Amino acid sequence: MTVAFVLGGGGVRGAVEIGMLRALLERGIRPDLVVGTSIGAINGALVASDPTPAVIDRLLDAWTSPEANAVYGESLFTQFGRLIKTRTHLNSPAPLRHLLERALGAGTRFEDLAVPLRVVAASIERAAEHVFDSGPLIDAVLASASVPGLLPPTRIGDEHFIDGGIVNSIPIAQAVAAGARTVFVLQVGRIETPLEAPRSAVDTARVAFEIARRHRYAHDMANLPAGVAIHVLPSGGALDGDDSLMSYRRMTTVRRRIDAAYDASRHFLDERGVGRGEGG
Repeated sequence: MTVAFVLGGGGVRGAVEIGMLRALLERGIRPDLVVGTSIGAINGALVASDPTPAVIDRLLDAWTSPEANAVYGESLFTQFGRLIKTRTHLNSPAPLRHLLERALGAGTRFEDLAVPLRVVAASIERAAEHVFDSGPLIDAVLASASVPGLLPPTRIGDEHFIDGGIVNSIPIAQAVAAGARTVFVLQVGRIETPLEAPRSAVDTARVAFEIARRHRYAHDMANLPAGVAIHVLPSGGALDGDDSLMSYRRMTTVRRRIDAAYDASRHFLDERGVGRGEGG
């Protein structure tokens, strides 16, 4: 493996990855391996199925589909009613499963993809990171994107899995372990914002969450083996309201995020002279 695209988690902010992918693919930078967590597993599965500029339209179609709006778009009354009934989650996984099946094909397996894909999820029973890289695709991607509290755990065999961001939100080490020597990191922008000591209860929860998300990334970046080149693409900046507890429902920001990330990533790649010849 030479070139890897690593797509991190981050809910609706994962729309920025479409802009980053457009900037990369337009320059002829094609992955030999794709690694994804959570929303990055969804975007990553699509690009692994078609690592060409044509996938951008497929991603846009998926992100603006009725299924995408339905994933978290139910009324709060319906959501809280489900929480009372299930005691574990607010949202039904059905719209996300339908989205994945429509975009990727219900019977698709990892082995059917154009380039290898690794999908990171968290095993409940083993309290451990788990990497899917073979077998049925849809369940693995759904497992990686099963956000605790919002979606139920995904059962595969005798195990239950939740969002891969719990254990590895930007899975660089998985790409390096697979032999990647040039790694493009597609991240949603959180790592671009410095953390400060909290000043309120809400700040305390947010900072704790961010430390939990970022510590693995910081460790992996500090321990890159010799000979690995890494490019962390810029997100184009956060939007007002991104720190809100309800920001995960803001699908109206999708196109703004895509455009901002595309412009920022295009300039980033131009400034570093990264282009044709980097891909496989």
